[in-house]
Amino acid sequence: MMPRRFMIRWATALVALGFPNFGLAQEDPGKANIGRISVTVYYATNGDAKVAGTRTAAVSEGTAKRLHGEERLRFKTYRFLGQDVQPLLRSYESWAQPLKPSDEVLVRFEARSQPTQLATGLDLELWLSRKKVLKTDARLEGNRPLFVLGPEWRGGRLIISVALAPKPKAGS
Repeated sequence: MMPRRFMIRWATALVALGFPNFGLAQEDPGKANIGRISVTVYYATNGDAKVAGTRTAAVSEGTAKRLHGEERLRFKTYRFLGQDVQPLLRSYESWAQPLKPSDEVLVRFEARSQPTQLATGLDLELWLSRKKVLKTDARLEGNRPLFVLGPEWRGGRLIISVALAPKPKAGS
C-alpha cells in the first residue's frame, strides 16, 4: 500500500497535467487598456523664455493660439517642457510623469466611465513636489485638452495639459 502523502502528490501531478493553466492566475479585467491619456507640461512667461533652459522646444502655432485664447493662460511666450502618454485602465489608476526623470510633476488619473472616441470622464489629481495640489472630476472631450495653470517656475508659470491621446497606429 502506498503512503497517503505519495498518493496526494501523484493525484496533484495528474491534475496539473490535465489542466495546464490550473495554477496560473486569471487575467484581471480591471487592468484592460481602454484608452490613452496624454499629459504635457508647458512653460509660459511674459519675460525671457531662455530661463526655462536649453532642453525646451517651441510650441506649435495652434497650441500657442489655444493657450493665448484663455485669459488666465495668456502669456507672451510658451515653451514645451515634456510629455508622457499612459494607458487608461478600466478599474485601476495610472500615473503620468511628463518631466522624466523628475517626479516634480505627476498626474494621477482613473477612468470614471468607459471612454468613447468623443469623451471620457476621469478622476484626476495633480501632484507637485510630491504634494497633491488638485483633485477634480474631469471630462475630456476629443481634441480639447484640459489646461491647468500650475505653479510659478523660473519667472513664469507651468501649464499642465491633460488630453485623450489617439490610439497608436498598427505596427507602432
